[in-house]
Amino acid sequence: MKNIENISFNKDDLTGTNYNYQKNLTQKLDKLDSDFSQEIINEIVLWKVNRYAPISEKAIELLNRIKKTDSDLDKELTKNILSDLLTGHGVRLPMASSILRFKNPNIYQIIDQRVFRFINNEVLKIPLNNLEKQIEMYFTYLEKLKAVCEKYEIDFSKSDRILYDLDKKYNGDLKIKY
Repeated sequence: MKNIENISFNKDDLTGTNYNYQKNLTQKLDKLDSDFSQEIINEIVLWKVNRYAPISEKAIELLNRIKKTDSDLDKELTKNILSDLLTGHGVRLPMASSILRFKNPNIYQIIDQRVFRFINNEVLKIPLNNLEKQIEMYFTYLEKLKAVCEKYEIDFSKSDRILYDLDKKYNGDLKIKY
């Protein structure tokens, strides 16, 4: 194994200028000069596990067009939001749907392997190289989820949690691929 004792390096290797792990977030955290808050701790944790997902200003602006009081799915707005989120770094469909769900749970729910499996009787396979198919998959999922909720009288705004728990209860012995 190579280590500091048995390699040859130059002085430039010791300046730290080559370090570019989570570059933008690292720079932000390095500049902190205030009391820590839970938000800062969360960013440090996300930095450490390499899960920080910077969201574009455009996506944030689009997300903020959705109000907690909205009750109807605006497909065009949602498509634009998903397009922006899914083309950014660190966000895939389950994360994007989580963001939407917390914005308005009456319209959006998290697409999750357990819930998907429980209502569709099949494994969730997201077409990672096809943005339009991912978006269409999410819309189809929401439609199916609404139909299941109506049929079984499940509160849609809590359906991702309810069906997740049911899958764990009845399919807990089946592996989930993370």
